[in-house]
Amino acid sequence: MMMQIRPGDTYDPRVIALLDHHVTAARAQTAPGSAHALDLAGLRAPDIAFWTGWEGETLVATGALKTLSAEHGEVKSMHTRQTTRRRGFGGQMLRHIITEARARGLKRLSLETGSWDYFKPAQALYEAHGFVACAPFEGYVEDPNSVFLTLDLTGR
Repeated sequence: MMMQIRPGDTYDPRVIALLDHHVTAARAQTAPGSAHALDLAGLRAPDIAFWTGWEGETLVATGALKTLSAEHGEVKSMHTRQTTRRRGFGGQMLRHIITEARARGLKRLSLETGSWDYFKPAQALYEAHGFVACAPFEGYVEDPNSVFLTLDLTGR
């Protein structure tokens, strides 16, 4: 079944619960000070576009695009509900974010994810969509607990 992607409502209790789980799990699975998941206030910032993915009336995924500059964006808050993983929802959300980034004229899309085993499936997803290793960007610093990836959107 295809997931329906729509603008995320950060005031919807279902969205709040899934995002709370995402932030709590991310912080539990990495070293203190190395988790960079956005909280609700971060997702409400004007430079963030946030989407939710639904299977019927069940919230199954979230994802966001942070505008860093006129040419560079960052993937944020990618999360798929544990009970619906391995069904393609993460890939659908990531493709949606990539499409939106291109539509906005961005030339590069980057992200930070954890280096621990918990994050290996996310790393594999990003790499399967063309993301490659890069240096820290936009205020991030080298951190053994972080993996930095980027995607060239220009098609070169």
